[in-house]
Amino acid sequence: MTPQPFNTVIRALALATTLATAGAAWAGPAEPAVATPTNGNAAPGAKDNFDPTYNVCRGTDPRCYNPWVDNRQNKVLIYTRTAGPRHANLGPALAAGLNPPLAAANVVQNALIAWMAEQGVAADWTEDVTRLSNLNQYKAVIFASTSRDTLFKHGALAATAAVNTTTGAHLDAGRTALRQYIRAGGGFVGIHNAFGTEYNWPWYEGLLGNANYYDHGANQNGTVNIVGSDASTAGVGSFGFKDEWYNLVPFPTRVKFLATVDETSLATRRTVHPGHGDFHPVAWCQYYDGGRAWLTTLGHDGQAFTDGSGFPGQPQFKKLLVNGILSAMGNRPFCQ
Repeated sequence: MTPQPFNTVIRALALATTLATAGAAWAGPAEPAVATPTNGNAAPGAKDNFDPTYNVCRGTDPRCYNPWVDNRQNKVLIYTRTAGPRHANLGPALAAGLNPPLAAANVVQNALIAWMAEQGVAADWTEDVTRLSNLNQYKAVIFASTSRDTLFKHGALAATAAVNTTTGAHLDAGRTALRQYIRAGGGFVGIHNAFGTEYNWPWYEGLLGNANYYDHGANQNGTVNIVGSDASTAGVGSFGFKDEWYNLVPFPTRVKFLATVDETSLATRRTVHPGHGDFHPVAWCQYYDGGRAWLTTLGHDGQAFTDGSGFPGQPQFKKLLVNGILSAMGNRPFCQ
């Protein structure tokens, strides 16, 4: 037998491991009720949850969760600020402040507010980065098609240059707020172009599951297959859907894969990054640095957020997303 190149063997093993674990639930302890040191995970049979790339505890082991805030309201924050390209389904940019007026064209914001209300969950919404200072009141923060440096306080540099050359600390207040919120056991939901956000912040890339947006093919019909069984996929079977089918570099690792797109169902196939074969995930979950993260690359078209639109797979997409949000909040079992 002709020996295979070393990198080919490694890629094959990595893909085999990915496929083997894609739908497997981790049969371990429930989320801790009190803060538990993660350095206690070296017991026989326990997982090594430390990720040296991001210097955090992450993966599917709930011992990576930090229950440091126990009085969060049954409420989410929807954050849709764009600092670059803006998806049409977000509608016009919102005014400053919390809960500014919404237009009918703000399709995603209106849909998420209504869908959460159907579940008895309150929602605030904003595109004002200064409103991220009190995140611990929320059970989950939702980044819906944000873009580029969404957490940077644009305009402050020119206005206060003398201060910024000294410290610049207030310019990254949004990043600090999000990171401390997650570390205290907060929930994060990333939808679609949340993957085209904060490219130059490694911690955020880790929050996405060691994943980032690279490119996409045509906006086209495809088949979404459910590959992981948990609370977010309960009652959701395979369904037809239309999207841009994001390709990811790097490719998610240490996560529980929940859904994939069948690449053979795409009319104009765009292969994923070399080394990943045909396994093309579109939804997954993980614990990260103390918090919960539920993630999906789906959600390009406004009709996907419009009940009764007749958009292919809209009811299933809604159920998957709503279930994912509820699990990231801790209202339903997470990533189990």
